Amino acid sequence: MTAEERSVQRDRMRFTKNSLSSNLAIIGILFNVFYFVSLYKSDVGTYYYTILIGGSIVYNLIFMLAVFLASEGVKNYKQSYSYLLLVIGALQIARIFIIPSQAHAALTLVNGAEVPVMEDAQFIRIVVYLAVSAACLILSALVNLYKCRELSTHMKSLETQTA
Repeated sequence: MTAEERSVQRDRMRFTKNSLSSNLAIIGILFNVFYFVSLYKSDVGTYYYTILIGGSIVYNLIFMLAVFLASEGVKNYKQSYSYLLLVIGALQIARIFIIPSQAHAALTLVNGAEVPVMEDAQFIRIVVYLAVSAACLILSALVNLYKCRELSTHMKSLETQTA
């Protein structure tokens, strides 16, 4: 790509939305939805009837609202929303070690027999959902940070050309 083509591409950023970052954040929400549907549809005795699951439900609601807000922010090249997405992406990774890990290691009594709370297949699926969600959020943030830097550099060069 020539320098002129790169300049035109940067100039276009002033008038177009950052749809890649926004779409990655929305995909992060989608994989979080897959996670909680897979987790909450589990009916293994009364293991999941705890305050931890209640907190998880509240977190999921806040997660979806915050990431949707951030997706709109990164769509408009707002750098601060990238930091929010990075934090939430890290929290998605941390969530792997809370409910899924505990449930995978636990046994519960159902009809007089001890059964695992979470089978291996469900555990792997849930971990993949959380990992993909985290990867999408972190990638969304990194793409936005890069594009914000490019746009900022371009805007400064335009200011110096007109001065």
